[in-house]
Amino acid sequence: MNDRFVFSYDNLRKQYAQLLESGYTIMTCADYWSARRAGTIPSKVVVNRVDIDYSVVKAGRLRAIMDELGIKATYFLRLHAPEYNPFSFENYRVIKSIVGSGHELGLHSEIVDQSAIWNEDASSCLTRDVDILESMFGVKVRGVASHGGMTGLNNLDFWTDRKAEEFGLLYEAYDREPFFDLFHRSFYVSDSEWTQWKCYDCGKLIAGDRRSPAEHAVDGHVLIYLLIHPDSYFDVHFYDAE
Repeated sequence: MNDRFVFSYDNLRKQYAQLLESGYTIMTCADYWSARRAGTIPSKVVVNRVDIDYSVVKAGRLRAIMDELGIKATYFLRLHAPEYNPFSFENYRVIKSIVGSGHELGLHSEIVDQSAIWNEDASSCLTRDVDILESMFGVKVRGVASHGGMTGLNNLDFWTDRKAEEFGLLYEAYDREPFFDLFHRSFYVSDSEWTQWKCYDCGKLIAGDRRSPAEHAVDGHVLIYLLIHPDSYFDVHFYDAE
């Protein structure tokens, strides 16, 4: 693609449609874990991950696109974001619609931040957050993804000497455990630079490659790990209404 990718909802929908047309099975993180354990991984897979960093309402827009196409994703929700209250009237309604549509709900964890700011044990913060998420939305939390915020701390550091199974979880989104180890086994594509795509091949950054997920599909990758953020997408321009 010669032109810069426009992060509109319509273009995102086209990306997913093209991935499906290219023969990819699109699945959640938990479904990938289960398929690996059972030895039933499809021949071409996209593991579909959504980190809700700043806008639950925009996450609802992504849910509508995915429901239209008949695909599922894992949505990772923050519980302590200054930008949104996950339990406000509208945000709660949106999250319930995501869960009700059959998508996976996980925790976008900030437990190192919480521990440092509140002077509380990080393990206790994790357990409490998982319990709250499960109780509030009536789900079983299968996995967490560590959020990168503005504190200068790395929430992923918590997992240096711990395993997800110690907390009753299947996976952490970047773990290297046998039934997951997704980041280091896949071709990873992310919109985390807001206005352009970036990609990693088995954990190694491919510098300067700004192609979209569907453009990478033509290279025949058997496993794509796709991370998107609702905040990047819009109807006409970045600052239009949610």
